[in-house]
Amino acid sequence: MVGIALLTLVPGELGGSETYARELLTELGRNGTLDYRVLVPPVAPDAGQGLPTTVARSYRPARTVPQRLLAMGLGAARPARLRAELDGAALVHYPLTIRVPSGLAPSVVTLHDLQHLDLPQMFPRAERAFRAATWHPSLRGADRVIAISAFVRDRAVERLGLHADRIRVVRSGVDHERFRPGEAEREPFLLYPARPWPHKNHARLYAAFADVRRERPDLRLVLTGGGDFGPLPDGVEARGLVGDAELVSLFQRAAALVFPSLYEGFGQPPLEAMACGCPVACSRTAALPEIVGDAARLFDPRTARDIAAAIRDVLDAPADWAKRGLERAAQFSWSATARAHEDVYRELL
Repeated sequence: MVGIALLTLVPGELGGSETYARELLTELGRNGTLDYRVLVPPVAPDAGQGLPTTVARSYRPARTVPQRLLAMGLGAARPARLRAELDGAALVHYPLTIRVPSGLAPSVVTLHDLQHLDLPQMFPRAERAFRAATWHPSLRGADRVIAISAFVRDRAVERLGLHADRIRVVRSGVDHERFRPGEAEREPFLLYPARPWPHKNHARLYAAFADVRRERPDLRLVLTGGGDFGPLPDGVEARGLVGDAELVSLFQRAAALVFPSLYEGFGQPPLEAMACGCPVACSRTAALPEIVGDAARLFDPRTARDIAAAIRDVLDAPADWAKRGLERAAQFSWSATARAHEDVYRELL
């Protein structure tokens, strides 16, 4: 039996890593060939996605960073009850990087990025210390590390000194049943689904958007994601957290997705947009070129002028970029991701 520990999950707060964990477990439940048991925290009792699931009642409910630190500290101080919940597991996978409960072997840890090392200025000192104290020992002590892109693998080797022979690159997928072209006509708005975190680079996008809007006064910019976006320029609308159906509808109706992020370990939204036939303009940074290939108009995210030029290009040739995107997105699936995870598990079984 394979144990999957998700005790550090905070629903709605972890972005792409939560999407990865939930989609992986859903696919393992549909087509997995091994036996699984998922250990989830009290704040996310549904996170097992249909697999046999145990809610760790002894794990302290935690949502904020201080609460998470306390919960993990108590879990580390009294690990026996948590370990007992995974009794009988031949190996344990930690999809959210942090090994809680620790002391179980063999173990597999997923690494989503090392942004706190590559862009430390984007993080408060407390967050950097938290990751150093929790992520780094988890990664160094794991028998296998799953990196969600070759970029992440290479950064782990360079920044943490991990041996490449312990790392397996397994890219995330796309749910093609949900993310697919719609019947509605494209509307004159750009879409950027991202929380207002510093690396998401909203300010430069606003400047680029204002430049393009001078030529296209009917163009709008729609933002999604939780958090406070602050005062918004003319033509910009923040919708906050949206449901799955609304997000798909936005992908299906947007004139283009613009993704100016300064750092991504993978980059889920560009692929989901492509699967919906939405033209994509995307940063030429971190893992993004590896993931989107030549199916997105790449730009330098540190230059508003370059972002604006890319927006103009995709708006001027939407059919070509949509076709490229559909072909690229078809190369990614959660079933392939799940099969590759089971290959890693079998190495250790």
